[in-house]
Amino acid sequence: MGGMTASPARRVLLAAPRGYCAGVDRAVIAVEKALEQYGAPIYVRHEIVHNKYVVQTLERKGAIFVEKTAEVPEGSIVMFSAHGVSPVVHDEAAQGKLATIDATCPLVTKVHKEAVRFAQDDYDILLIGHEGHEEVIGTSGEAPDHITLVDGPEDVAKVEVRDPSRVVWLSQTTLSVDETMETVDALKTKFPNLISPPSDDICYATQNRQVAVKEMGAESDLVIVVGSRNSSNSVRLVEVALNAGAKAAYLVDFASEIDETWLDGVTTVGLTSGASVPEILVEEVLEYLSARGYADVELVKTAEESITFSLPKELRRDLRAEAAALAAGGTAEQ
Repeated sequence: MGGMTASPARRVLLAAPRGYCAGVDRAVIAVEKALEQYGAPIYVRHEIVHNKYVVQTLERKGAIFVEKTAEVPEGSIVMFSAHGVSPVVHDEAAQGKLATIDATCPLVTKVHKEAVRFAQDDYDILLIGHEGHEEVIGTSGEAPDHITLVDGPEDVAKVEVRDPSRVVWLSQTTLSVDETMETVDALKTKFPNLISPPSDDICYATQNRQVAVKEMGAESDLVIVVGSRNSSNSVRLVEVALNAGAKAAYLVDFASEIDETWLDGVTTVGLTSGASVPEILVEEVLEYLSARGYADVELVKTAEESITFSLPKELRRDLRAEAAALAAGGTAEQ
């Protein structure tokens, strides 16, 4: 036997799609445009998107994040986050004489409308989702008397409905696709007449990011997911990576949170980011890895995304009015 065996080359598998989805992009731009259009402060009810870096950046520009509508001074502008709010919150805003800008993701709004429609038809609605998540609170608020939360397959046994022949399931948009289908199957076994929503509620971005991670995770010794702890879809990416065969997977907000011991004996690092994560944070992780010998980056591409959403209607209206005033030779003074 001659010579040493060469150690396998270190590499990074970079998932695509990753990062910003259309709903997040729209919500973040909405805050920035509102600050330009109306001036600071703009109040935002709940973190606009579940990402630490984004929230801190917008705070520096003059956004103020609050958890309750009552915290917003009368007559101010309040924006609703991408996760949506229940009808009660719209009422609170009206009582507080607040101007509202609704940055709810259109795919979340779709689920709200489904909830309203099935409740009007007197169905029992089984909402698959995580208790306490902002999106679940908002959707549940559309029809509290008709909605039962189902937090995963192990919750199914204790679900009770009024009429097993009139039951439908809906879901939070950012769940694990596999676990949700497992929950649906368990519900169908218990309620054979369970009907499904007209189109799957888990959003395109959640699904696409999970598919990419599955492919990447199967080949990775270590998977790093960039995202915040309160970001449901980011937390799911870690689970999906582990289920796909990654030996280890971690969630970090920033490259500085990576523990160098994670890289011990690691040849292939998989890297992705949640739907509310700006690409700059992924670039920082790539730099961190490159400095430690993982300079070879391969893209693992499983889908092409081209979806965009137009800005919230309240903002579009005022931006149009301003453009018209300028065109007419007026000034844009508020």
